[in-house]
Amino acid sequence: MSMHYLAAVLSVALGAILVLRLALLKWRKNGGRAGEACLPPGSRGLPLLGETLQFFAPSPTLELPPFFKQRLDRYGPIFRTSVVGEDLIVSLDTELNARALQQEERAFEIWYPPSFMRVLGADSIVAALGPLHRHIRALVLRLFGPESLRLALLRDVERSARAELRSWLGRPDVEVRAATSRQMIFCVTAKKLISHDDAAAQGSLWKCFDACTRGLLAFPLRVPGTAFYKCMQGRERVMKLVKQQLGERRSAAEREAVDFFDVVIDELDRPGTEMSENIALDLLFLLLFASHETTSIGLTAILKFLTDNPKALQELTEEHENIQKRRVDPDSEITWEEYKSMKFTSHVIHEALRLANIAPVVFRKAKQDVQIKGYTIPKGSKIMICSSAAHMNPEVYEDPAVFNPWRWKDIPEPVGGSKDFMAFGGGVRLCVGADFAKLQMSIFLHCLLIKYRWKAISGGTMVFYPGLRFPGGFHIHLLRKD
Repeated sequence: MSMHYLAAVLSVALGAILVLRLALLKWRKNGGRAGEACLPPGSRGLPLLGETLQFFAPSPTLELPPFFKQRLDRYGPIFRTSVVGEDLIVSLDTELNARALQQEERAFEIWYPPSFMRVLGADSIVAALGPLHRHIRALVLRLFGPESLRLALLRDVERSARAELRSWLGRPDVEVRAATSRQMIFCVTAKKLISHDDAAAQGSLWKCFDACTRGLLAFPLRVPGTAFYKCMQGRERVMKLVKQQLGERRSAAEREAVDFFDVVIDELDRPGTEMSENIALDLLFLLLFASHETTSIGLTAILKFLTDNPKALQELTEEHENIQKRRVDPDSEITWEEYKSMKFTSHVIHEALRLANIAPVVFRKAKQDVQIKGYTIPKGSKIMICSSAAHMNPEVYEDPAVFNPWRWKDIPEPVGGSKDFMAFGGGVRLCVGADFAKLQMSIFLHCLLIKYRWKAISGGTMVFYPGLRFPGGFHIHLLRKD
């Protein structure tokens, strides 16, 4: 066999290998199926399980969770996966995130996994579309809108915060999340929504929602003993109570408008209404659920960050002490103007929420084929938007894993959501209670810092599952200032 013949054979073989390699790369880029549009790369993981176990794996760092970081490094900011039995396109891309949130009802629509909807309710506002969603949102703003915040909720929140902090004195150990959630936050909201006194009921309703919170982002296995099983049991108890109260209110011979229940009943009785009893019940459940968890976990994160950053704590304390010094009566109630003047407080809250990533993901579905970054997202694709990627973007936030509230002095604070700050969602789905949550945090911090100091006792470790949790809690001892 001549050398020329061997060279020719080798050239043909190398050429064939090159062609096959290029074809394989194209096949992978197209999602492993020939003849399709260019789908994002990725893996569906194991049969049935997909990559669910990796998604729920705990991450004890403020940085982008490993599930997202590893796939970002391997595939880029848009990739495919399978979690909890759902094929998903994951977006860590700011452009796709912005389009998905801003183009709802055009190129995208709301969608959540069935396990979420089993907890929140099939008729929840989170799944409502178009005019119905806008109408329900307008109803909720009667409770959480600017006028209600200024005229009623500011006073109620301050009185509740003062009472809660007084109750901490003399206690050797206070777990911040449970204490703020149960008495200060949940009790106020439950009274405003359904006139329920949970303190008098030994926290029975709060306990149901606490179980729901622990199970919402757990593996959706409804087997006795699992977090998801306890979560669904909690939902059933809450819905039974709320349905019973709704029936009693509607059948009452005379009724005064005293809470949000009455707004809902008036809407149910309005001719031509689109609201059904199931929609009303799921709405009340969602509002109670949201009030239970998000603000308390945010406040716990704030106190932990302040404990670890004496400089930030000192500047924040000075801001609130200066507000008090300007009053004629130092013990008078907070005014709306004083609340709006709390600039560094607002920086601290935004920075803590950026790092805490309380709502780590949101979901959408493509209503049509979407072309972006060289990929095609086919109609019907389910999209997981990762807010952590926006919050930990080093091109926007220098040293993104560092608690630095001063960075917000140079960054315009988002009035609503933005592509770089998604703590309260964005687009038409911006959290309707965002302003109420920020008011609660600000007023609590004011009441805390003008009269008290604290010592950390134990806990404080932050772990993302992917939602933020404090596995050991955050325990403090509260003391009066000298």
